[in-house]
Amino acid sequence: MTATERALRRGVVARYAIGSIGTGGFATLPGLVLVYYLTDTLGVAAIVAGLVVTGAKVWDVLIDPFIGQRSDRALARTGTRRTWMVVGAIALPVGFVLTFAVPAGLAPEASAVWVLVAFLATATAFSMFQVPYLALPAELTPDYDERTRLLTWRVVVLTLAILAFGAGGPEIRGAFADEHAGYLVMALIAGIVIGVGMLVATTTAGRRSASGSRPVADATVTDATSEPAPGGRLRDGYREGFAALARSAPFRALLGAFVLQGLATGGMLAGAQYVATWVLRSEGAVTLLFVALIAPAVACAPLWALVARRLGKERGFAIASGVFAVAAFSLVLLLLWPGPWVYLPVAVAGAAYAGMQSLPMAMLPDVISLDAARHGADRAGSFSGVWTAGETAGMALGSTLLTVVLAATGYVSSAGSAVVEQGPAAIVGIVLSFSLLPALLVVASLAVLRRYRLRRSDIDALAEPTTTEATR
Repeated sequence: MTATERALRRGVVARYAIGSIGTGGFATLPGLVLVYYLTDTLGVAAIVAGLVVTGAKVWDVLIDPFIGQRSDRALARTGTRRTWMVVGAIALPVGFVLTFAVPAGLAPEASAVWVLVAFLATATAFSMFQVPYLALPAELTPDYDERTRLLTWRVVVLTLAILAFGAGGPEIRGAFADEHAGYLVMALIAGIVIGVGMLVATTTAGRRSASGSRPVADATVTDATSEPAPGGRLRDGYREGFAALARSAPFRALLGAFVLQGLATGGMLAGAQYVATWVLRSEGAVTLLFVALIAPAVACAPLWALVARRLGKERGFAIASGVFAVAAFSLVLLLLWPGPWVYLPVAVAGAAYAGMQSLPMAMLPDVISLDAARHGADRAGSFSGVWTAGETAGMALGSTLLTVVLAATGYVSSAGSAVVEQGPAAIVGIVLSFSLLPALLVVASLAVLRRYRLRRSDIDALAEPTTTEATR
């Protein structure tokens, strides 16, 4: 098959990438402001706030493998994963608004329960979209470099979304004197944008016949077999997910590295607002931190695609991770010299973050294709369900790790406009959670990544010469 025959059309690439407006928004805004909303607006203790966020994420982790297995069954039965994606895209904005709609004056305990229930519903809707969304690249193209191209542009949009939501969300919140009103308006605007982005991406979920590939509504879905995943119960989802994890050594290595990096970036994301407020002494500095992180990521995402084309995805991923670890470690100096110099290493970390996102995501379809070729069944949903569960767990536990450090170092929570001051130990905890801890986690991820053995030649050998190209 020629490169032209394998190429994805620009419309498919663009609409798939637009889905990351939704995934980026949901991953960023709660991670950035939800713990802070609980501790500094609702008066919830830091450790309880961490448990609330973690509880919702644990639920997410539990249902992701089930959703992945059901997505595989839906594909075998109806020829498309689109239905699950559409339901999630419509339901998520409602749950997102409710999460930040806690009435003023509600007791901290009741506020924590409100947020937990609403965020549980929101996380469920997100999984219904995200799991089949991540399964699509393996089916849209069999080509090693086209997958990198597809996921590179997804990460470009993802980083732009992170910038827009990370910088814009706090700005909208800060435009209102009433904190409760500010959070509610922020959630309403963000929820609508997230839902629209997700709905656009559902149009790339093509339909296929049981006998092979058939182009429908813009995308050709390639498959190993139409055999449905067995069963339809929750335990069947776990069985399929664990089976995928057990039989695929490349998947275990890639997922392990990505989860450790999720811990690192999740902790840094949740800690950014605390660094801005208590180290840089400016709540508004969180916007500048996000600009410094994301602007280089947008510019550098295509450069990491070039690195992957020349050196391979796995080497590019390792290089990006090493650069990020060094940049994060340098932030320890905030303990001695807090100041605007911080934006430079954050920018370096942002440039590396683009590779840490796009390259493993481009490696995942390769892992899925190898498994389908070896075992003769399409289990992309099961793989993406376990992947999403791991990613979610990493990001959530990163926030939890932050709250544990805050609690251990004596961080003082506050409600509404109450004025508090943090002790020196709490400031040290904030800085180390933003610097040394993520650096060590990323170094650990590099040790795990060494066990990834899948290369370009392995994927090129799998490409079927009869696969038709994506359309429109």
